[in-house]
Amino acid sequence: MNRIPRIAAIQDLSGLGRCSLAVIAPIISVMGEQCCPLPTAVLSANTAYPPSAHAAFRDLTSEMQTSILHWAELDVRFDAIYSGFLGSAGQIDVLHQFIDRFYGHDTLLLVDPVMGDEGKRYRTYTPEMCLRMEELAVRADLITPNLTEAAILLGENYADVPTTQSGMENWLSRLSLDGRRSVVITGVSFAPGAIGAGCFDHRTGKTRFAMAKLEADPLGGAGQFGGTGDVFSAVTLGSLLQGDSLESAMARAVAFTQSCVAHTLAAGTPPMEGVQFEPLLGELLR
Repeated sequence: MNRIPRIAAIQDLSGLGRCSLAVIAPIISVMGEQCCPLPTAVLSANTAYPPSAHAAFRDLTSEMQTSILHWAELDVRFDAIYSGFLGSAGQIDVLHQFIDRFYGHDTLLLVDPVMGDEGKRYRTYTPEMCLRMEELAVRADLITPNLTEAAILLGENYADVPTTQSGMENWLSRLSLDGRRSVVITGVSFAPGAIGAGCFDHRTGKTRFAMAKLEADPLGGAGQFGGTGDVFSAVTLGSLLQGDSLESAMARAVAFTQSCVAHTLAAGTPPMEGVQFEPLLGELLR
C-alpha cells in the first residue's frame, strides 16, 4: 500500500485574496500529498486589501495548542512541516513546541519567514516578531524568504538587495548559516524583463538560479500579486516530497508561478485577489 506523504501546514486562512491555506491546500493535494492545516489565524481578507474597521482577524493560538495536544495523542507523524504567516509573537513559541514534538529524522522542516514585501514589514508584524522569526528559521532545513525577508534576516537595507549573481550568491551563502540549511530566495532579478529565484542546496553545496519572463501588466503595473510566495513555496515543497532536487523543485515553482501570473494578467482581475492558479492546477499532475 502506497502511503501519501503528510504535510503539517501551519498558516493563516484568509476569506478573500488567494494566499496561505487557500492556496497551499489545493496545490499540495493535487501534487499527491495530504495537507493537514493548523490555522494560525482567520482573516476576513488578506493584508493586500485596504485596512478597515470591519476587517476580521482572529488569533488562534489557543486552538493551535489544543490541536497539538490532540495530534500528539493520536501519535501523528509528518513527512514535512511547513510554517508561514503567524498571527502573534506567542505563536512562535507554539511552533517551537510543535517542532519539538513532531519533527523527526525524516521530516522536512520548511520555514517561509513571512514578514513583509516590497521593502516593508506587514502591518501585523512587529520588530519583536521579526526577531523571533529569525530564531525559528534557524531550526529549518529550508527557508524561502522573498527579497524583503532576506534583507530583514540578514540585517541589511532593502535598498541594498543584490542585483548581480555574485551578490545574490553571497546573500544565499550567509542565509545558509555556513551551509547548515538550504535557502531559496524569491523575486530575484538580474536584468530587466526577467524574474525568478536563487537557491543554495546544503546537500550539494551548490548555488543555482531559475529565471522566467517578467510578465507586464497591460494596465501599466508590474504584475505584482499577493500570495505568489505561497504558490511558489507550496510547489517547491510538493516537488521535494516527490523526490525532486532543490534545483529542479525551484525551477518548477518559478515556471508555475509565472504561468499563474500570466494567466491572471490576461484575465484582468484585481491584483489584491491574487493569482488565478485554479485553472492551471493540472500542470502539477504527474
